[in-house]
Amino acid sequence: MTQTRRDFLAAGALGALCAALPIDAQSGAQTPAIPANQQTPGAPTAFGTAPPVGPEVAAATFAEAEKLVQIEMSLADRAQAAGNWREAMAPLYERRTGPRKMMLEEGLAPATVWNPMLPGLAPGKSGRGESYYIRSADPRAPFPANDADIAFSSVAQLSRWIQSRQITSERLTSIYLDRLQRFDPKLHCVITFTRDHALDQARRADAEIAAGRYRGPLHGIPWGAKDLLDTAGIPTTYGAEPYRNRVPKRDSAVAERLNAAGAVLVAKLSLGALALNDIWFGGQTMNPWLLEEGASGSSAGPGAATAAGLVGFAIGSETGGSIVSPSMRCGVTGLRPTYGRVARTGAMTLCWSLDKLGPMARHVEDTILVLSAISGPDAGDMASVPSTLAFDANAKVAGLRVGYFPAWMKETPATDVDRAALDVVKKLGMELVEVSLPDWPYDSLNVILFAEGAAAFEELTLAHKEAELKAQVPDAWPNTFRQSRFLSAVDFVQADRMRRKVALEMARLFSQVDLLLVPSLRDEILVITNNTGHPSLTLRAGFVEVSEARSDWAPDPQHPLPKFSPPRRVPHGVTLIGRLFDEGTLCEAGLALERAFAVASERPPGF
Repeated sequence: MTQTRRDFLAAGALGALCAALPIDAQSGAQTPAIPANQQTPGAPTAFGTAPPVGPEVAAATFAEAEKLVQIEMSLADRAQAAGNWREAMAPLYERRTGPRKMMLEEGLAPATVWNPMLPGLAPGKSGRGESYYIRSADPRAPFPANDADIAFSSVAQLSRWIQSRQITSERLTSIYLDRLQRFDPKLHCVITFTRDHALDQARRADAEIAAGRYRGPLHGIPWGAKDLLDTAGIPTTYGAEPYRNRVPKRDSAVAERLNAAGAVLVAKLSLGALALNDIWFGGQTMNPWLLEEGASGSSAGPGAATAAGLVGFAIGSETGGSIVSPSMRCGVTGLRPTYGRVARTGAMTLCWSLDKLGPMARHVEDTILVLSAISGPDAGDMASVPSTLAFDANAKVAGLRVGYFPAWMKETPATDVDRAALDVVKKLGMELVEVSLPDWPYDSLNVILFAEGAAAFEELTLAHKEAELKAQVPDAWPNTFRQSRFLSAVDFVQADRMRRKVALEMARLFSQVDLLLVPSLRDEILVITNNTGHPSLTLRAGFVEVSEARSDWAPDPQHPLPKFSPPRRVPHGVTLIGRLFDEGTLCEAGLALERAFAVASERPPGF
């Protein structure tokens, strides 16, 4: 009786069986094993029968590897695993190690796409009907006499002055360009100045407006792009040494939409290298409110430039906190949209299932104004979806249910500013609702970020070009990308399943409330909402005093942070979390809070 390859596998490890001969059932004589390529017709294929490849692996190798993934095998388990590793598992790495190496081009997304919507919810729908955008009433503010007052004005106000031709886009653009040149030596927030390009766009905007072809509230407004957004013919460097000479041929989807809206690109702004923290190849981007500390990242340049009045608004990105954190540190307003609302075509990929692009400005209304211009799907981003956006600057917020976590408000990182915000919510007629979430290991979800990030920059890591990055500390990308090669694929899938469970828990929570108010830098909520895709709005709520500079980086005893005596006064913000695709309600509540806090107009000293 002839045995199939699957029979062989059932008898033991293939490495041992290669030397064994099957016994003929009738004669008892040994007969040669049938080669794999000459198996009995109709016999199925089996795992673990590929030609052996790669280096020999011993049981001791598995004993050491167990420490990395925190599992335990018996001696027999290890021996069996080592016995056919070269036939069973090593071939899975052929794409990377050869002989049939296969390059995966930049921009190629995984086949699996994260969808934050749950059964019964329509993708892109907020539950508020069709899209509409109702601006705040025209305050007819007098036109300022000096350039600084003009520069710090809101986008909503600047747009009215441009539309009424009280100021030209060319003059406004020149004001911002001059401020960028003057203050960048202090802040290190600009990677590429785009003066000639900006002035050409501004003059075109002025000509169109003079001819009666007004495109809308962003027409002629200068803006800055985090330097991971492709801009045709203008360097897009990712803040990282290996890409500092990279010049894309096409605009990103967001840049195209802002061009169509008539906005004027004045600078490509800094980001922590490959979208981590605030150190890039030009140094560290600094906080305009406290020049002894970094601006936080990774949207460091957009945060610093916006806070210092160097741009009208900026576009940042967030994967795990990169809009929220610099908005907090620099005292600006950051709107992180629902995952899938804004197409990421032409933006650097760090994590396909987490990356989001969103506006950063000095006022709440400005962020929703910009979001309305950049929303929408693009064929280049499989996760982007059509969506509605409904916002009324004059909407009543009384009666909105605002959830909060009582325990979180008593613990670091919450401050008196966070607790005072709860009182303001009540004064505005909104209802405070105590909420809670299960005490789950939410940081386990970060395996998704680390694995996708390591995949996105695989070629960089395998070519050892990650060693060129300025930051080489243990908590920087180079070490994380290398460590991530040893993550368990099974744990990745389990994290993905946990992600859906967390999304269901958030849906339960939002069945009780319309919004959440949370301490902005509470780790759990950053991890949870970035993974579930919920939108967030971070806005300045007051000021706190700090006696030590703050940092995104793990403490380093060899390089202590500056201390201050007396303490320094810096802005502090709170964060609202909204329902999926309901940025309208989020910003209506945020606008009411901004008006009640009455601190958005204060400027960093010296700017």
